[in-house]
Amino acid sequence: RGNFIHLCNPHLEKMKEDILYHFALGTGTHDFPALFGDVKFVCVGGSPSRMKAFITYIAEELGLGGPGCDYPNICAGTDRYAMYKVGPVLSVSHGMGIPSISIMLHELIKLLYHAKCSNVTIIRIGTSGGIGLEPGSVVITRQSVDATFKPQFEQVILGKTVIRSTNLDEQLAKELMQCSKEISQFNTVIGNTMCTLDFYEGQGRLDGAICLYNEEEKLQYLKEAYDSGVRNIEMESSVFAAMCNLSGLKAAVVCVTLLNRLEGDQISSSHDVLVEYQQRPQKLVGYFIKKSLGKV
Repeated sequence: RGNFIHLCNPHLEKMKEDILYHFALGTGTHDFPALFGDVKFVCVGGSPSRMKAFITYIAEELGLGGPGCDYPNICAGTDRYAMYKVGPVLSVSHGMGIPSISIMLHELIKLLYHAKCSNVTIIRIGTSGGIGLEPGSVVITRQSVDATFKPQFEQVILGKTVIRSTNLDEQLAKELMQCSKEISQFNTVIGNTMCTLDFYEGQGRLDGAICLYNEEEKLQYLKEAYDSGVRNIEMESSVFAAMCNLSGLKAAVVCVTLLNRLEGDQISSSHDVLVEYQQRPQKLVGYFIKKSLGKV
């Protein structure tokens, strides 16, 4: 299918209607090619408010909207996810953790397929815990690795363990790195991202409700992660990379680090500082989109 989205599911062809339940959209009720056929860039992130802020930002950057413009939530019929669109850019929230983003991606990939989209680039923008980096650094993911530092996503399907690759598009990562050099506003690195199933014990924190290891063991683990090439930790990149690979989507993960986990576990920066940090992936990806559209 060239650069079109492809689905690894022959059963969908037999369905008269496909209901994207968690988006409150369906092929029987909505004209997907008319609504989404021009989409070339999809940006996904955890919170609805952050993704609305991104679509507002990119609209102004592309000259498609100004101050005071409002962008309706396309998924207003549900409270699971939020979706916004301006021009060729789609902005979608995915919630927190592998299960939440997985559900969203199944329906998003089908949406792009039904809309007959082609040459789509999808980028996850978000926050993370850094390892050996100053807070506010931006990490462009080379590979997503699991909690044992292996570049794989493991899932049990029909009682059997299935392992899928978590490589991301190398050329896209290089292009994003070049964009960061051109805007030259914050430290950016390319590195591996560790994707965990949990925010506390799974990431070696000492401040959860349950913790049965000591600080020395925690630091040893994080240093092993650093030595293996890991530069940040979050909870969505592995399934994101695996599903994009299977669907032929060019994908990247761009996350800002809110703290250096070698120095602590709790995020102590002020609200204003954190807001500015969270805007850094938006600025980088926004510049990339503008450059891709010849507007730089």
